[in-house]
Amino acid sequence: MTAQLADKVQRSFSRSFDTYHDTASQQAWVADKLVSELRRVGAPGQFHTTFEMGCGTGHLTRMLRQNFDLPDLILNDIAPQAQATADAEAVAFIAGDVRTVQWPDQIDLIASASMIQWMEDPAGLLQQAIDALAPGGWLAVSGFGPQQYKELLSIGSTAHAPGLCGADNLVAAIEGSMRVLAAGERIRPSYFKTPRDVLKYLRRTGVNGRAQGAWTKSTLTRFEEDYVHNFGSANGVSLTYHPVWIIAQKQ
Repeated sequence: MTAQLADKVQRSFSRSFDTYHDTASQQAWVADKLVSELRRVGAPGQFHTTFEMGCGTGHLTRMLRQNFDLPDLILNDIAPQAQATADAEAVAFIAGDVRTVQWPDQIDLIASASMIQWMEDPAGLLQQAIDALAPGGWLAVSGFGPQQYKELLSIGSTAHAPGLCGADNLVAAIEGSMRVLAAGERIRPSYFKTPRDVLKYLRRTGVNGRAQGAWTKSTLTRFEEDYVHNFGSANGVSLTYHPVWIIAQKQ
């Protein structure tokens, strides 16, 4: 993610911060899945130092705190409004681009849900995480795969994240440095009454931060016609989510 894109994404998520939490049901599912996978593979009940990347409105934060003892939890997000998430949980907050901020030392758990896809080099961020983990430390990360928003991509929209990759890519990025305990992916379609409802949803969740250009009456009409023609159904128009995740322990 270039500095220009990072600034654009930050502004988009900042604008949508107040509406994100109640709108982002797919992201809530991902956070729940990540924590359930941690428990399933036998994660310890306590992580002394935990660093959550891209905490947002706290979907994953709250799931982690409900399931694990986290004496020293530090949250990070590119949107400064996420300070409210840290304040609500009475924990520390580091604002800014996760690639350039100062990380805690000797981290026992690095967790992140629905953020890594915004990195143009997801493998690079995973390597940074590996380097920051204490020996035996855990990694729990989810992102989105190449089928994410396939409807938008097929009709030429730019409203997608740059670092979409499959679970196999996440595994390849850490093999040799960490023991992979779980990795998976799921295709999860959502349905909306109209294409405009899709656009409203994207705006309310801030995930259109990479979109380019402004709508005109003609481009909006064409978008709606193409969307209904290609993806209309008895359930409405579809918008596909492709969550991917990985759980691993440092060797």
